[in-house]
Amino acid sequence: MGSERKHEEKARVLVVGASGYIGKSIVRACIAEGHETYVLLRPEIGLDVEKVQLLLSFKKLGARIVEASFSDHESLVSAVKLVDVVVSAMSGVHFRSHNILLQLKLVEAIKEAGNVKRFLPSEFGMDPPRMGHALPPGRETFDQKMEVRKAIEAAGIPYTYVVGACFAGYMAGGLCQMETLLPPKKQVNIYGDGNVKVVFADEEDIAKYTAKTLNDPRTLNKTVNIRPPDNVLTQLELVQIWEKLTGNKLEKTNIAARDFLANIEQMEIPHQAGIGHFYHIFYEGCLTDHDVGEDEEASSLYPEVEYKSMDDYLRIYL
Repeated sequence: MGSERKHEEKARVLVVGASGYIGKSIVRACIAEGHETYVLLRPEIGLDVEKVQLLLSFKKLGARIVEASFSDHESLVSAVKLVDVVVSAMSGVHFRSHNILLQLKLVEAIKEAGNVKRFLPSEFGMDPPRMGHALPPGRETFDQKMEVRKAIEAAGIPYTYVVGACFAGYMAGGLCQMETLLPPKKQVNIYGDGNVKVVFADEEDIAKYTAKTLNDPRTLNKTVNIRPPDNVLTQLELVQIWEKLTGNKLEKTNIAARDFLANIEQMEIPHQAGIGHFYHIFYEGCLTDHDVGEDEEASSLYPEVEYKSMDDYLRIYL
């Protein structure tokens, strides 16, 4: 069956966090995949007109809007009862909103509803069970994701965990610099020797893989790693791709691990969390320091997805 393989029945899927950074891509991918797609509209959205308009734009694509609040358990249960699959894309980064534990209310609603065949909690990055050693305060993200996982599994809710890649919009576009999302013009900081392997993925591809896993029997109660082979690159390799595209050599400043972590305690909490996460990715290699089988890797499971290489991805910045 291979790449021609199709799941006979499309899912009815509810996306929570649909107006967020990765959530909006997941909604579009679910619609494109043919799933009957619902998006959660929370009254807490208030006067955030951009989010309201984004959710309404999904209606034009064929999605249905469901109103429910995390402060109203019955409304959440009613929303969940409409679907077979729930995908959460709630924010878990300190410099935006950190809502990971709100998902526990979702777990309670799914448990009570009793009809959900699959729950995909908000993951999409470093694999939390591998991050027990992570530096505080950034470790909070992984600890909270583990708390949600334990609740899911204790409730006997079928799940898929999608993990394993750096969002290209945050990491690749700025060549992994902490202070910018755009490629530097003259000088670039290199973490250590710049030769630690990292995984980069276009957010649209992460969303496509997510939409394919949610009713795939092969991914039931499994962790799916997003590790597209051509996008397993060192920071230096990423920089070299950009240099080749522009014909411009950047001045490189190597930063030793001890210097990178120096004075971390004096920084604001969100910055401390970011420093910790960068350290684990670019100095320790936490995304690539373990083997992943073909049956656990998204680009092997779904070869029909023509994922975007970082060479192609970076061209938009030219």
